[in-house]
Amino acid sequence: MKTAPILSLTVAAALAAGLAASALRATPPDVPDSLEALGEALFFDPNLSRNRTQSCATCHDPAYAFADPRGAASPGDDGNSLGDRNAPTATYAAFVPPFGKNEEGEWWGGLFHDGRAGTLEAQAGGPPLNPVEMGMADEAAVVARLREDPIYAQAFPKLFGAGVLDAPEAGYEAMTRAIAAFERGPEFAPFDSKYDRFLRGEAELTRQEELGRLLFFSEQFTNCNQCHQLRRSAVDPQETFSDYRFHNIGVPENRDLRAMNGITTADLGLHGNPGVEAAADSEGRYRTPTLRNVAVTAPYMHNGVFEDLRTVILFYNTYNTRSEARKINPETGAPFGPPEVAENIAMDELTDGPALEDQRIDALVAFLETLTDQRYEHLLGE
Repeated sequence: MKTAPILSLTVAAALAAGLAASALRATPPDVPDSLEALGEALFFDPNLSRNRTQSCATCHDPAYAFADPRGAASPGDDGNSLGDRNAPTATYAAFVPPFGKNEEGEWWGGLFHDGRAGTLEAQAGGPPLNPVEMGMADEAAVVARLREDPIYAQAFPKLFGAGVLDAPEAGYEAMTRAIAAFERGPEFAPFDSKYDRFLRGEAELTRQEELGRLLFFSEQFTNCNQCHQLRRSAVDPQETFSDYRFHNIGVPENRDLRAMNGITTADLGLHGNPGVEAAADSEGRYRTPTLRNVAVTAPYMHNGVFEDLRTVILFYNTYNTRSEARKINPETGAPFGPPEVAENIAMDELTDGPALEDQRIDALVAFLETLTDQRYEHLLGE
């Protein structure tokens, strides 16, 4: 089976790559005077991990659309641990609604693939305490690292009030608020892709890209927009290409990743979110990701099982085609694997629309490439 890049790297090499991402920006010499500036310093600070090797930027690398280019899952600060889910892009994450139920009574929103962090602040507080990520013992240990930094020792009281770092809970909450403020900044959501420029009349789409756009928003020829269109209008300038709901689309298990990390239990997605009632119909569901920057944030799906964007579309196409030859995963030369959770698959959405021939698949890929922020367009085709 063809594997994601991380499977050809040692964990040590992957950690070295992560350290390079963390070092892209040093803590500024001046005391930050805003939440955003403090959050930026924290985002790039590897000292907030147990062995001082990993920062937020390690797994959400700003050079790669705030995703992790190293493979299907990210290695941990301890040099041994390997996660079981792919680190999603942090771009446009500020637009994810708080976890809860929408007007139709369906679960939606929240950060992480299963929505368990209701807000950006809650998400920012997760990795430092996760033993397979940054590995800090508890909030007090993190706040102790904040106090030892002379810049933080000045910035936190300045922005949050005297004594904020004296109480672990208050100090930790302040840290998450600052990181979330940075992630809500324009660097994460510039809306300057070729598609955005097209909407503003600043760029023209090629014939192939335009065909892909028409197919994507079509209610007759594809089912893409059933889960990847939030706004009513197909030309809404604030479209983030996600309905933020949870669906089981029958993604196969990533057996290569499981062979690396030793995990044998099924990933039940939304079912594992502590805020959800333990109902069987929540098993295997994951929040729909944004498609912005999707062309430069491989590998794909919650477990990084697919390396190529075209493979993803071919996988979706298996629900509509009758041709056995069209059900072959080009990355393995074998049929696409069975779903990790076979119950609850969103068949109504997945089987809506006809099977796609190569011309239309290629057009959809071309359109999805236009959703790449301008600063990452050089990554297309690499």
